[in-house]
Amino acid sequence: HTVGPVWRGGGEGEADLLASCYREAIRLASENGVRTMAFPAISTGVYGYPAKAAARVAVTALREALPGSGVAAVTLVAFDAAAAATLTDALAGGGTQ
Repeated sequence: HTVGPVWRGGGEGEADLLASCYREAIRLASENGVRTMAFPAISTGVYGYPAKAAARVAVTALREALPGSGVAAVTLVAFDAAAAATLTDALAGGGTQ
């Protein structure tokens, strides 16, 4: 479980806080021998984080955190077809912020 940041317009370190959610989850999984994980789109619901920006942060953070972690597979879970398309676009685009 993780709690992501509330979106406040993007100028208050939200991207760093959101990336930290993913990195810390991977770190904890690694420490506990977890090999597979699944993530929803953290902070994109009631916390208001824009889905496209959140997807880019998630992909970037996971691509940085996974190598050497021992976590073999991560599933990004989409709530609906629009969210799935957003995640697919972020994955295809390299996840750059």
